Amino acid sequence: MSSALHPAPALRTSPRYRAFTPRDLDGLLQQRVHLPSEDRLALRAVSSVLPFRTNAYVVDELIDWSAVPDDPIFRLTFPQAGMLPATDLRRMQELLSSQAPKAEIQRTAHEIRMRLNPHPSGQLDANVPVHEGRRLTGLQHKYPETVLVFPRQGQTCHAYCTYCFRWPQFVGEADLRIATDDIAATSAYLRAHREVASALITGGDPLVMSTEVLSRYVEPLLEIDTIRSIRIGTKSLAFWPYRFTTDRDADDLLRLFERVVASGRHLALMAHFTHPQELRPPIVREAMRRVRDTGAVIRCQGPLVAGINDNAEAWAELWEETTTLGAVPYYQFVERDTGPQGYFGVPLARGHAIFRDAYARVSGLARTVRGPVMSAMPGKVCVDGVAEVAGEQVFVLHLIQARDPALVDRPFFAAYDEGATWFTDLKPAFGASRFLPGLEAG
Repeated sequence: MSSALHPAPALRTSPRYRAFTPRDLDGLLQQRVHLPSEDRLALRAVSSVLPFRTNAYVVDELIDWSAVPDDPIFRLTFPQAGMLPATDLRRMQELLSSQAPKAEIQRTAHEIRMRLNPHPSGQLDANVPVHEGRRLTGLQHKYPETVLVFPRQGQTCHAYCTYCFRWPQFVGEADLRIATDDIAATSAYLRAHREVASALITGGDPLVMSTEVLSRYVEPLLEIDTIRSIRIGTKSLAFWPYRFTTDRDADDLLRLFERVVASGRHLALMAHFTHPQELRPPIVREAMRRVRDTGAVIRCQGPLVAGINDNAEAWAELWEETTTLGAVPYYQFVERDTGPQGYFGVPLARGHAIFRDAYARVSGLARTVRGPVMSAMPGKVCVDGVAEVAGEQVFVLHLIQARDPALVDRPFFAAYDEGATWFTDLKPAFGASRFLPGLEAG
């Protein structure tokens, strides 16, 4: 599909990727927006515990600096004081302002991180597969038909989202990181588990890797006849669309996509869009066109996040616009029970009201989206609504995906709780001891 390999003349010169990290944070804030020194110190304190990374494209093209601190992309990519519990924030501020030894700052940051539930939903125990007596710690096998692969070279991103549930990948602590470069072991495991039909290459962001390195993980999958679909999880369409247009190996990347499609497999780019502002630059639309011209399908997902997109207008625009651009709205997720969930989380009742309102505003083509969805220990739990059943107000839920396939698509009920933000906050309705046989509470 050669049309994918001919960029418009205006796009032939690629801008240079320039990352900004915690050492740049104070200078960026001083240059771009007037924040008191104590506020900047608070943001530096957060960036000492939770990851911060952005780039010149996000800073120059996506953030409306006249609207800071309320601009959604600023809140999406720059630390916010409320992301840490108040006592932890004060402790980190004191250490920074007193110029405490680096080792003490790192030790305190580690203690705080370990209280933030760095690996929810069994990621380091229940989801790690075993092959020939060896734990494959860079893979996750939660659902029978799907395996997640975390390439070692892809465990960073072009920019980090403040609410990211994969934040432990980016804080420089090896014991918290999920990653592999053992491609042979990955292939051997997939060949031994013929129930696996779909491989999801994820991170971090696999598209920070060069096409040459990405190919080392993708092409062996084309030799496994039971793999019918390949997914690549990425935020690069939003945070660095030049990856698909004018980066040095952009055309090589699209040729790789074409090879996957030509093999007869479904190739899905699992694009992470959080706010319609990310879709507005023309370069994003050109990047999406080039991806689609390879035969790959773009499926769009993102979480509902307080202070960033917790309104129906944002979601309706996002779903309609991605549909217009030829992509498929896929999931609206609930902010996971890790990291700064207490700051970014939206109660389930309010989240469903936002979802329903947005869903009612869009065309049928955009109603491929499912949500709000919690990727919890038992599986992907969808909040279908709030209803009154037998005189009791309840949440109506079902599992879109489950560790136990017998639980998929079976409706169940939880007692209504206006403040509940996660599956473990819910209790079975009607005084029951469990939601379903095999599906326990909490």
